[in-house]
Amino acid sequence: MTVSPEVRQQLARALADAEAGADAIDPLTASYPDLDVVDAYEIQLINIGRRLEDGAVVAGHKVGLASEAMQKMMGVDEPDYGHLLDTMQYLEHTPIDASRFCFPRVEVEVGFILGKDLPGAGCTNADVIDAVEWVVPSIELIDSRIRDWKITLCDTIADNASSCGWILGEQRVAIADIDTGDIDARLHRNGEVIAEGNSSAVLGHPLNAVSWLARKVESFGVRLRAGDVILPGTATRAIDITSGDHFVAEFAKLGSVTLDFV
Repeated sequence: MTVSPEVRQQLARALADAEAGADAIDPLTASYPDLDVVDAYEIQLINIGRRLEDGAVVAGHKVGLASEAMQKMMGVDEPDYGHLLDTMQYLEHTPIDASRFCFPRVEVEVGFILGKDLPGAGCTNADVIDAVEWVVPSIELIDSRIRDWKITLCDTIADNASSCGWILGEQRVAIADIDTGDIDARLHRNGEVIAEGNSSAVLGHPLNAVSWLARKVESFGVRLRAGDVILPGTATRAIDITSGDHFVAEFAKLGSVTLDFV
């Protein structure tokens, strides 16, 4: 049994208030153990709808739980997704106030910018290759409005897949000019290498994540459109953020992206 529409609205408001005040709350599933994945996506969409009414624009989507290790940890067999809004974009060389978040973390991702709309049902990796205009170095900021990251799958889905921001580097590479399934990534914090990985960690190939996403979002009435930014999942483990941190993410043959926290 799922929760009622009234409970969905109540939980969406609790998450929105937690984000606005950077004041985390207890897991939704602790109070509502019957909460299921459909409830969780509907709660996510309630809050996205509110932000669109306030003037935000959907700039793309992110895939979460894209590694086998993360799926095993959460006890699931597929990723999840969240929305990227234009109001969530941060720029290189513009310091970010870390106090705006509850428990922020950095994820290193090989990003994509679509030049064409993607089909929904039946979307293949070949469709993705045809649609991607640029491959870009990127970082996703994740944050949990659930206290101490004590989340279940439904908690993180409802919480916009724990997304809170995104940053793109300046470099743009055509997808035909780079093997997106084998890009080494390295994350530096304050001059020290703290995480390394390869894009193959993302569902075996990040294109698998993008085609999965296109198929998945169609069931919720969403399509991936030309101009959308797609973050397919992290190539490294997520790294906690503290005030004063300076991060540089480097990608082989793709360039780098930087960000600073104050």
